[in-house]
Amino acid sequence: RLVHLDLKGAAPRAQYLEQVLPLLRALGATGLLLEYEDTFPYTGPLELLRAPHAYSPAELRALLSRAQAQGLDVVPLLPFPLQFVLKHREFAHLREVKALPNALNPHKEESLALVKAMIDQVMALHKDLRWFHIGCDEVYYLGEGEESKQWLQQQDNTPEKLCLSHIKAVATCLASSYPMVTPIVWDDMLRGMSEETLAGSGVPQLVQLMIWDYAVDIDVEGKVQLIEKYHRCGFSKVWFASAFKGATGVNQSLTLIGHHLRNQLEWLQVASRSPADVLEGIALTGWQRYDHFSVLCELLPVAIPSLAVCLQALQNGGYSEKVKENVEKLLGMSNLEIDTFTSTSLGTFPGSNILTLVTQVSFYLKSSVDELLERNRYVTGWFSPYHRKRKIIHPIIMHHFQPDALSLLSKWNAVVQDLQAAMEQVFHKCAIEEWMEENVHPSLQKLQQVVDDLDEA
Repeated sequence: RLVHLDLKGAAPRAQYLEQVLPLLRALGATGLLLEYEDTFPYTGPLELLRAPHAYSPAELRALLSRAQAQGLDVVPLLPFPLQFVLKHREFAHLREVKALPNALNPHKEESLALVKAMIDQVMALHKDLRWFHIGCDEVYYLGEGEESKQWLQQQDNTPEKLCLSHIKAVATCLASSYPMVTPIVWDDMLRGMSEETLAGSGVPQLVQLMIWDYAVDIDVEGKVQLIEKYHRCGFSKVWFASAFKGATGVNQSLTLIGHHLRNQLEWLQVASRSPADVLEGIALTGWQRYDHFSVLCELLPVAIPSLAVCLQALQNGGYSEKVKENVEKLLGMSNLEIDTFTSTSLGTFPGSNILTLVTQVSFYLKSSVDELLERNRYVTGWFSPYHRKRKIIHPIIMHHFQPDALSLLSKWNAVVQDLQAAMEQVFHKCAIEEWMEENVHPSLQKLQQVVDDLDEA
């Protein structure tokens, strides 16, 4: 049971992750799937890939040895097709389609050299790896570059074969230098391929597939048939990938626990009906962005109750009152709601104060400001945009809503200050700034502006 930490957005400080590891272990995790992206401390010609808040080699070594001490396997994930690399001008010449940083040009030797250099640097920091996830999902635009178009015109060449040869090249690159490490790839590019194409590609002997589906109504029978098909093609083992967060809305700020729990229960059904000995494990994904360029979805501390429920359901083969009690005990929560967002108790798990404050902001900030500015008759009738622009107001009207506006502003400023302080313990400045600009500033600035306009009027 791997917990996926998606570090391509709001990457938590290393100290916070170290605090969370014992909890993950206690909840039933057996490993971590670490999607570093630009938080890995690349060096040499790759140094420009590092984000300003990337982990240092020392921080990563400490985190990895702490994971090992907790008995957690670590599986690094390098997300080929590498948007975070191809966005840089220095690597733009390796794009499949010149204008888009979505896929690596599979025909250039330099592309494979880049892949190898990245794998080598990640491997150098990790000890005793059993698996290495090489991504390969949603490789849009592969086959649309000029060289690919020429290649596809040759006899018997197809987009499927191009995709498989690309996966094979990356997997071979890993296997030839690190024969003890098994590559894992996402399965979505391969789902629609014929058994004949897959079996003849040589890919099944090289990789394990990770079949992902984050829905609450998985087609269980279809999944079982897909697993059997993969098995017939020569894939000895497959993984499942469920989700504990980051799969219900691109800018979601609170986690729908019930949705993710039902997703795990569906996967348990698939597992119970799959051929014996084919399943290697499950990764509980926790996406932090839908891709490198999208906004943040739920922050890790906000989703820890969801992760706890999901891990415990998988470990216990289902969710019951007893499992719920165990989750509450481990999180220090007296009452965990799974079908609403409003769990009344605070919790004592690392980052629980962030969950409490984010819940407050998500539920009440926008609605309370909109209530005042759009539904208060004194504001809409006597201090409309027309009046505000001209700074006209009847003095008596001010007394009807200025006190409300000031008290609302001071209340929200205090909440946001507390949230800022709580987030500083867990996140770097850039993540806090992004979250605030997306979720707080639009409403708070609207409120501040009305207060300023009142003063001037």
